[in-house]
Amino acid sequence: MTSEDPDRPSDYDDVELEGEPEVGHAAIPDQDDEASESVLTVIIAGLANLAIAVAKFVAGLLTGSASLLSEAAHSVADTTTEVLLYTALRRGAKDPDDRHPFGYGKESYVWAFIAALFTFVAGAGFSIYHGTETILHGEDIGDFIVGYIVLAVSAVLEGISFYRALRQVRGEATRWRTSPFRFLRATPDTAVKAVFLEDSAALIGLALAAAGLGLTEATGDPVWDGVASIGIGVLLLIVAATLSAANVSLLVGRSVPRRLHLRLRQELSAVPTVDRVHQLLTMQLGPDDVLVAAKVDFDDTATGAAIEAAADEAERRLISIYPSIRYVFLDPTRRRAGRDEDDR
Repeated sequence: MTSEDPDRPSDYDDVELEGEPEVGHAAIPDQDDEASESVLTVIIAGLANLAIAVAKFVAGLLTGSASLLSEAAHSVADTTTEVLLYTALRRGAKDPDDRHPFGYGKESYVWAFIAALFTFVAGAGFSIYHGTETILHGEDIGDFIVGYIVLAVSAVLEGISFYRALRQVRGEATRWRTSPFRFLRATPDTAVKAVFLEDSAALIGLALAAAGLGLTEATGDPVWDGVASIGIGVLLLIVAATLSAANVSLLVGRSVPRRLHLRLRQELSAVPTVDRVHQLLTMQLGPDDVLVAAKVDFDDTATGAAIEAAADEAERRLISIYPSIRYVFLDPTRRRAGRDEDDR
């Protein structure tokens, strides 16, 4: 929903609706534009992380810093993640075929889940292990200046990537008339969520690495560098766990946000010849694909032709509210006392 429509409720707010929802394609974000923007965000993040990884590894080898080497592993994990996310966006956008009639949208969540696991194993595992080794056995750190320069350059590159992701998140949140936090929590586009969280973690990780180097230089004790490395690993664990949970939920079959669910149910109930909507089920098939199925009690006097017209009208109304809806199935169902319950 656009910012020009201030009275339009947000589909991502978990609150009750008031009044009739407005219907109109012009107020709906363009799904193709969103997908293209996500691809560009992932590409920019991937290129930035690749350059950063090389610089950090060189600096880590020259200085011997555990936190710098951990940050290098962090950037390698992020670069690999961007490749997997790009694969997710491309594979998930494939058209439906005979073997996959509902499309390949869920495949994007498979690749995104693999990306989260890679962050968990490669990034977090290496950082925690290397930090522990440094605390237990110490390390010889060379030129601190090299480390600081690389951290500063990395911060600039990460900042560019983060700004790109943040701009997309804010733009989408504004169009849906919700907060960036709510958008990130509810969006089925796990690619932009992954880039935003990883870039946020990268900037925090750089701050930890700088603090570790600074304290080590000031005290002469490398334990601070090891602690910073472990902190970076824990940070990556949190990001990996968050992204894994989001992708698992979508792979299992997550419904649309509650507020959007209520709007769809309200619009179905307003279709001529529909007496009652007993049950409404939705499932996110992919970032841009939603399935809607409903048990509907039609007017007993309605003819077959009237029911067919009502089904067409229902599909038109629902797609007008949310263009990501690709499939609408209505099951004509007569209410049976004591057996059927209204959808809540």
